[in-house]
Amino acid sequence: MKVLFVKRTALVIIVGVLVFLSAFALNANGLPVASTYFSVGRKVPIYSVSTEENKLSISFDAAWGADKTREIMSICDSYGVKATFFLVGFWIEKYPEMVVEIYNNGFEIGLHSNTHPDMTKLTRKEIEQELTTNINLIENLTGYRPKLFRPPYGYYNNTLIEVCDSLNLSCIEWSVDSLDWKGLSGSEIAGRVTSKAENGSIILCHNNSDHILDGLKLILEYFKNNNKKLVPIGDLIYYDNYTINAQGTQIKN
Repeated sequence: MKVLFVKRTALVIIVGVLVFLSAFALNANGLPVASTYFSVGRKVPIYSVSTEENKLSISFDAAWGADKTREIMSICDSYGVKATFFLVGFWIEKYPEMVVEIYNNGFEIGLHSNTHPDMTKLTRKEIEQELTTNINLIENLTGYRPKLFRPPYGYYNNTLIEVCDSLNLSCIEWSVDSLDWKGLSGSEIAGRVTSKAENGSIILCHNNSDHILDGLKLILEYFKNNNKKLVPIGDLIYYDNYTINAQGTQIKN
């Protein structure tokens, strides 16, 4: 009986070690592979992109107000930059002409839900409704079908990512938070962004935060002087032959 107990204990330990190692299997870059990480039950959106190119993305969530949106585009254009705007459904209904202007000026549009809820508290059907309504609002105004979605508050779960996959949407988070919504000054916003951003970063800003215009000028000037190219998120991420590690970094295979 003692021998049998020892054998069973050893077997349990071996199985446990194998499960642990499988959850942290490494790819050629020495980073956890998404598929093995997914195997332990958790799916991860895209927070950043692994790239050796000097490029990154800046994005603006639009849910409340539109006073600064036109000036944001003007500043970006003066630096030859195109950003990504994530639009909430009720914002689109309130500012339809601005949606068209964003699109016609060559800026990328993504989804930010229809009513800005915590998506993790919704059923699969409710999530589908939030996303398809948001898609239809944008498509009816511009003729463009968005490919990107940013969850409100950054909250997500497996169900949300699965629904995004079924609708051919890439679920996008961020790796650099400007914290512009906290009322930071322009220089504080720029300082946070420029100190944290690197190749492949996705920067989060908001279209109507208090000092975003001052901060944006400083950010774009800094990246210009440091030979960093800002591109829409759709031009930064990979759409096939990739993995996403445990930290949400998208890696080309």
